[in-house]
Amino acid sequence: MKRSTVYYIPYKFRRIENLHILLWLIKDSCWALNFKWPAMIMIAPTLLVAILITYQTRRITSELLHNLAIDFWITANCTWMVGEFFGWDANLIGAYGLRELSILPFSIGLLILGYYYLVYMHKEDFEEKVHQQTESVIEEEAAKAVR
Repeated sequence: MKRSTVYYIPYKFRRIENLHILLWLIKDSCWALNFKWPAMIMIAPTLLVAILITYQTRRITSELLHNLAIDFWITANCTWMVGEFFGWDANLIGAYGLRELSILPFSIGLLILGYYYLVYMHKEDFEEKVHQQTESVIEEEAAKAVR
């Protein structure tokens, strides 16, 4: 297989990803500015759009795994934020608060990416498989756009 130097992603997917960046920045800016309720409200759209992106990329394994890791990252980030806002970041469960418990979703995301970079990426047909999956999704999305 000839290695492509250009990475393509359907426009619909890119638009949603760009929206996601905006939502995430709003949520984290509210957190940094200590705007508790706007930050809390932004959890839902930020996480829902992240899950939508994961769903959209489910047929491209490399994208799916990265987006799953992002879903867990946002979950951990939100857990930590909630703990800080409500004083649950220490001694909620024994000596642990939500800040410490946020390590669980962070760890799951790291395990997913560890699998990707240490195992999946080194499979013999990795590049061919990623190319085929990506081309298939692009063709399907292009056909939907024509309709």
